Amino acid sequence: MDRFRMILQYFQSSSESIMNGICGLLALASVKMYTSFDFSCPCLPQYNMAYGLGIMFVPPIILFLCGLILNRQSLVMLEEWRRPQGHRKKDLAVIRYMCSSIMQRAMVAPVIWIVVTLLDGKCLICAFSGSVDPEKFVGFANVSMVQVQQLLAKVPCKDNELVRNNTSRKAVSRYLRCWSQALGWSILLILIIAAFLARWLRPCFNQASLLQARHWSNYIDIEQKIFEETCCEHSRLFAHKCILHFFESMRQEIKLHSCSLPGEGEGAEGEEDLLRGITDQNQVNKLLKTWYYEKPPLDVS
Repeated sequence: MDRFRMILQYFQSSSESIMNGICGLLALASVKMYTSFDFSCPCLPQYNMAYGLGIMFVPPIILFLCGLILNRQSLVMLEEWRRPQGHRKKDLAVIRYMCSSIMQRAMVAPVIWIVVTLLDGKCLICAFSGSVDPEKFVGFANVSMVQVQQLLAKVPCKDNELVRNNTSRKAVSRYLRCWSQALGWSILLILIIAAFLARWLRPCFNQASLLQARHWSNYIDIEQKIFEETCCEHSRLFAHKCILHFFESMRQEIKLHSCSLPGEGEGAEGEEDLLRGITDQNQVNKLLKTWYYEKPPLDVS
């Protein structure tokens, strides 16, 4: 149990680890969804391409958007990019680093979906069976063009009566499946080579700039978390003060029946320190507005 608690605390303290875990889950979910999906090509000339390409590219778009939504740094990056200059300059290198990191993680699940669909071949066969040159296959000789288009559209449906006994149906299916698998393996090879080069060529670039961008990217994320936690704590104490002020005559009874209220001494002093000089709603709003429009400089000297 203690080991599980340590692992949970580690993931809670590391946004990068959390996002890696989420990306891994999305990737596994994409494979699971495709394997459990019942692919049924309409086998109609006017719908095959739309259906095949839709199954190949619409779910990756959804998975990509889910990756952006679940990544907390997406919102942090947008806020950093759109915020006013204030007393703190905006570092474009940090924003580019955050954007690159977000995009890389969000693209994992969509790329896996596309590669899996290409290796399986059903989507590409459905989408492009009507685009095959019929002259390459002897089974379509002495057949009118209208009938050829109908036969090619029925290629993905092996149980259809029109193509069940056609000798070229399997040839067209194998031809498109080979192209689909070749394309899938090519994309996978290109991605692996790109990752390999990015991994091994990174030391050739300015490591100091990379460390700085990574450090301040983590700082912006942590600062936002701490600010939100502090705002929640301040809201709780401020609400506590307002309620005690409203129920001044019932203060003793509230203290006796509420264990969440801070006691006298150290807790009360900490509450007073946090609320020092802030006594009404306008002051709280001014404080939050100042934080947004005039971010303090990163200098605590």
